[in-house]
Amino acid sequence: MQRFRPILLAVWQEVCRHIELREAAATLAKLLQKQMPLKQLIVRRIEPEHGALVTVGASPPLEGVGDARRVLTAADLRRVQAWCRAGKPARGGVRSDRILELLLPADSDGDVIAAPLTNNDQPIGVVLVVCRPRQTFGSDHVQMVEALREPLAAALENDRRIHEMAALREAAEADRGTLLRRLGRSELSDEIVGQGSGLLNVMQRVDLVARSDVPVLILGETGTGKELIARAIHNRGPRHAGPFLRVNCGAIPRELIDSQLFGHERGSFTGAEDSRPGWFERSDGGTLFLDEIGELPLEAQVRFLRVLQDGFVERVGGQKALSVDVRIVAATHRDLAAMVRESTFREDLWYRLAVFPILLPPLRERRDDIAAIAQHFAQRAAVRFGLPPALPSDEDVRILSSYDWPGNVRELGAVIDRAAILGDGRSLEVAKALGLAQWTGSAPPLAMTATLREPAATTTGAFATLDEAMRQHIEAALRLADGRIEGRRGAAALLKINPHTLRARMRKLGIAWKQFRAE
Repeated sequence: MQRFRPILLAVWQEVCRHIELREAAATLAKLLQKQMPLKQLIVRRIEPEHGALVTVGASPPLEGVGDARRVLTAADLRRVQAWCRAGKPARGGVRSDRILELLLPADSDGDVIAAPLTNNDQPIGVVLVVCRPRQTFGSDHVQMVEALREPLAAALENDRRIHEMAALREAAEADRGTLLRRLGRSELSDEIVGQGSGLLNVMQRVDLVARSDVPVLILGETGTGKELIARAIHNRGPRHAGPFLRVNCGAIPRELIDSQLFGHERGSFTGAEDSRPGWFERSDGGTLFLDEIGELPLEAQVRFLRVLQDGFVERVGGQKALSVDVRIVAATHRDLAAMVRESTFREDLWYRLAVFPILLPPLRERRDDIAAIAQHFAQRAAVRFGLPPALPSDEDVRILSSYDWPGNVRELGAVIDRAAILGDGRSLEVAKALGLAQWTGSAPPLAMTATLREPAATTTGAFATLDEAMRQHIEAALRLADGRIEGRRGAAALLKINPHTLRARMRKLGIAWKQFRAE
C-alpha cells in the first residue's frame, strides 16, 4: 500500500474538499487517469429500502435515466449485498460476470474493475472503473482501486448524510408551510387574533411562563386554540430554536403508545424492522405538546411521570436509559381534577402537569373578537381556495355574533370556509353556511335554536338531542350541496369531514342523499 500513498492522499484531499461526491468525480477521474488507462469512473450508492442502485458521481456523466437509478429485483439486490460483504473486487467484461452486469451501465464495454464500499461492514455502494477501448487493467490497477475503497466509502457515507439532512429540511419546510396554511398565517410569529382583548389575560400568562421551563397545562373546550397557545409558549421561550412536536394522545392506538412516545429497538416487537426514536427523543432541546393528555392510559401515565421526574427515557426493547431535555406542554378539554377523583388519571401526574395551568375561554365568552377572527379566516379562505378576498359584512358579523359556537374558533373557521366556497369570491354566504338560508321567517333548524340568540331575548323550546342536531346539520349541508357527498362543493367538504365518515353517519341516522338531489 506504500506505493499507492501519493494517489491515496490526493483522493482523500479531493473528497474532503467537496460536500457532495458528484462534485469530486471529475477531479478523481483525472487523478486516476495518470495511474491507469481509465475511460470512466462511477460511484453508486445501494438503497436497500428502494431496491435500487443510485449513481452519486460519474465522470464522464451517465446519460441514461435507467443508468442513473437502476431498480433491482430482490434476488439481485441480495446478490449485490452478499458480494459487497465478501469484500473482494471483481474484474472482467460487463457480460463476463453477473455482478458486473448488474452494476455497470448497459452500454459499457471492455475491461472493468468493481470494488465494494462498506461502512461498519454494511454494504453502502460500489466504485467502478471502466478501461479505455482496446486496453486492459493489470493487477496493480486492481490493488490501487482496492486501496481507494476507504476514502470513497467515507465520501459516500458523508454524501448520504448530507442528502438525508437536505430531505429532512425539505420535509420540515413542507410541514411548516402546511401548518402556516392551516393556521392561515404567513409566519409562526404572527399576532394571535384577540390577544389584546378576549385573550389578554391568557397571553399575559403565556408571557409569564414562557421564560421558565416548568410544565404547562392548557385547559379549554375543543376548538379554542390550545395548539396555538402551546406554540406561542414555545416561540416566546428560550427553546424557540428547538423542535416543537405535537402528539395527539387520543389518536395513538393503545398498543403503540410506548413505541410512539419512547421509541423502540429493532426486533422489539413484530414489525419493528428498524430502531426508531420516540417523540421525547425527537423533541430533545425543544417542546413536546401532548394534546388530549386525558386520553393517555394509566399504564402510559406511569412511564410518562418517570420521564418528567428523571429526564430519562428507555426505548421499548432497549437496555439503556437515554437522557432527554424536553419542555412539556399538555392540553385537554376534559376535567382532569374529576378524573383524578374517579381514579382514571394519576394524582401525582396531575400535580406535575398543573404547575402552571392556563384556561382558554370559549368563543361565546369573547364575542367582541368574533368580527376580527371572522375577517382573519376570510382572508385565509381566499388564499386557500384561490378566490378574490371577500370580508364579512356588518350583517354577517351580527349573525355570527348571535351564535353560541359550541365548536368554538375551529367551528367558526369551518363556517367561514363554507361561506367563502358558497360565495365563490363574490361575497361570504354566512347565512347559508350556518344553514339559516333554507328557512323562512324566524324558524331555523332545531339544532340552531339552542345556540342562536337574539340580542333582546333568549331562545325557548325543546333542546335537540345530539343525533337530531347532527341529522339536521347534515341535511342542511346536503341541501347546499344538492345531494353531493364528495368533491370540492360536496357535503363532506362543507362539513370538513371524510366522505366515508359522512356516509357512515348518514347510514346510522337514516339519511338518504337522493332526496336532496335536484331533479
